Amino acid sequence: MPIIPAVTVTSRDLDAYRRDEKFGHQLMTPEERIRLLKPYLPSPPPPRSSQRAQAQAQLEKKQRLGVRRALKSLLHRFVYFIIHAFFSVYLRFRQAYHAVTNLIYSIYYYHHRTPELIQRDVKGLSRLPRHLSVILHLEDNGRGGAGLERLVNEAADIAAWCASAGIPELSIYEKTGILKGYIPETHRAVSHKLAAYFGRDFPALSLKAPHIPAVVSVRAPGRGDGTEPKSLSVLLLSAEDGRDSIVDLTKTLAEMSQRSKIRSADITIELVNAELSESVMGEPDLLILFGPHVELDGYPPWQVRLTEIYHVPDNQGVGYQVFYRGLRNFAKAQMRLGR
Repeated sequence: MPIIPAVTVTSRDLDAYRRDEKFGHQLMTPEERIRLLKPYLPSPPPPRSSQRAQAQAQLEKKQRLGVRRALKSLLHRFVYFIIHAFFSVYLRFRQAYHAVTNLIYSIYYYHHRTPELIQRDVKGLSRLPRHLSVILHLEDNGRGGAGLERLVNEAADIAAWCASAGIPELSIYEKTGILKGYIPETHRAVSHKLAAYFGRDFPALSLKAPHIPAVVSVRAPGRGDGTEPKSLSVLLLSAEDGRDSIVDLTKTLAEMSQRSKIRSADITIELVNAELSESVMGEPDLLILFGPHVELDGYPPWQVRLTEIYHVPDNQGVGYQVFYRGLRNFAKAQMRLGR
């Protein structure tokens, strides 16, 4: 129903109409009554021909707008298809290139579980990290034990590569911390792997985790030529050693400051760094990611301020070629330390 706007009737017209009505409409002729009421009546509707013309115009406008929308939609779909096709081809070529490169490296630099070959690979490098850190992932959340077994084997392989290359300290980060519950078993697996590489003269091994006592193996006897195998220290980390440790340290320092056991001026970056280094670990020189993307996955953030991070795009799984390429990249990196 159309809404008729309210019209204010003048008092003069109202009095005239009421006087005519009082005398039985004898004072005014029909024409005069029409002239009196005409200013207050709504506008007459347009003729049917005009309504049809307006409807036809609106229909044609909608049709034109519909054609424009259809053309615009087709254009958007075409541009999306072109972009999608371009990036799909690019990703396929990139994955193929990295797969071929990794295959060449894995064939040419295969270690054959021989420390002498690994030592030959790293001999030409200008420097090696004293503390190497890696990030591993538990496959299938450890269901059925296959994921845990694979994780332990990967940790043992990396430990053997570090011992062969002469890297004294290795930290292994795994988000869930499942390895911390199997420290004796992990120590035994790493010891067996070192024995497979070095024979009877395998290095001494120390396996530990923050706030957990270390499991240490005795140093193997020397080779009889005056040289002794180097020792290897392996540290197991998890997500609780990252931000949670910083939060706990912050709460502890705040409580000590409130109890006047330490002054606020004594809480410095050097103090926080010393406490975190003692309770968790020091800063690693090199962090190697074996995944296809740079994902720290909750890795302790304080300890990577000056760490060189390396990964191989589109790589899947732990491999010696990634380990060796990470060492090469570290040897060529320039440590400007913020300068």
